[in-house]
Amino acid sequence: MPGIHEVARVAGVSAATVSRALSGRGSVSPTTRERVVAAATELGYVVSSSASGLATGRTRNVGVVIPFLNRWFFGAVVEGAESALLERGYDLTLYNLGGSDEERRLVFQHFLLRKRVDAVIAVSLELTGDEVQRLIDLDKPIVGVGGPLPGVRTLSLDDTELGRLATEHLLALGHTDIAHIGGEALEMDFHLPTNRRHGYEQAMHAAGLETLDRHFHAADFTMEGGYRAAKQLLGNPSGRPTAIFAASDEMAIGAILAAKDLGMHVPGDVSIIGIDDHELAEFFGLTTIAQFPDMQGRMAVEVLMDELHPGERSEETLNIDLPYELVVRSSTARR
Repeated sequence: MPGIHEVARVAGVSAATVSRALSGRGSVSPTTRERVVAAATELGYVVSSSASGLATGRTRNVGVVIPFLNRWFFGAVVEGAESALLERGYDLTLYNLGGSDEERRLVFQHFLLRKRVDAVIAVSLELTGDEVQRLIDLDKPIVGVGGPLPGVRTLSLDDTELGRLATEHLLALGHTDIAHIGGEALEMDFHLPTNRRHGYEQAMHAAGLETLDRHFHAADFTMEGGYRAAKQLLGNPSGRPTAIFAASDEMAIGAILAAKDLGMHVPGDVSIIGIDDHELAEFFGLTTIAQFPDMQGRMAVEVLMDELHPGERSEETLNIDLPYELVVRSSTARR
C-alpha cells in the first residue's frame, strides 16, 4: 500500500501538508487540498485511523446516545448526524439507553470514558451533573439535543410553544371541543409530554375554554397507544370531541385509524393534528408541526465540530433554538 510520502511526492507538497489536507485539520488552500486528494485517489492511499489516532490523540469517532432505538424520530436524528459526520471524516458509535438504569451507568461510567470516542451527542436525554462532569474532565465535548443542559451547548425546541401552536390551529378552524392525547403516563426527559400538554391548556384557556379531564388521554407515543386513546375519546357519543391534538405523529396516525374503525370521517367528523412530520405523515394527510429531526442531527454535528475545532469557531451560543413549522394537510378542517 502506498504511503504518505508517495502521496506527497505526486502532489508536490510535504508529508505534513498531506496530513493536514486529508485530516481536515490545519490551514490548507482549496487548490492544494484538491491536488492532495487527487494524488491520494490515484495511488489508492487511505489514511490509517489508528496511526492518526496515535499521532493526534483523537479517534475521529463520535458517540451518539439515544433513549429509544425503535422510534422513528430518534432514527431520523441519528441519520442526519451520521451523514454530517461522514462528510467530515468521522465515524459514529450508537448507544441505546432503552434498557435498564444499569445500562445507562455502564455507558456513562465505562464505554464513553474509554478512549473510543472524541465527543458525545446526547439526544433527548437529560444528563445528570455527574455524567456531564465525567465527560468534561476527560476533555470529551458534549452537545445536547432536545433541551437545555447546564454548562453544555444544546439545541432545543420550546415544546410548550409547539403544543400551543397545534391547538391554536384547531381553534382557528372553529373547534372548541378539543381533546389531547399526551404522554403523562410516560414522562420523558425534559418533561416533553407535560410541556406539550401545558401548551394545549394555555391555548384553550386563552380562548376562554375549559380543559376537561375526559378530553385527555395518556398514551406511550406509539401508533398503538394513540389508537387505544382515540378509541376511548371518540367512543363516547355524549362527549365526543370534534378535534384531537396528539403529542406525536405516531399517536396522531393511530387516532386517524381509530376514527376510521369507528366509522368516522377525518376531518369531516373529527380533525386530528400531531407533532413531528413523521415519514408517514404525508401518506395519511396528517396536519402536523414539523420539527425536522434530520436537520437536528446535522445541526448537532456542526455545533460539535465547533467544540472539537475551537480555532475555527465563528460564534458560541450556549443554547440554539431549533426551527419548527406548521404543515397543514387534509386531516384538519373547519368545524
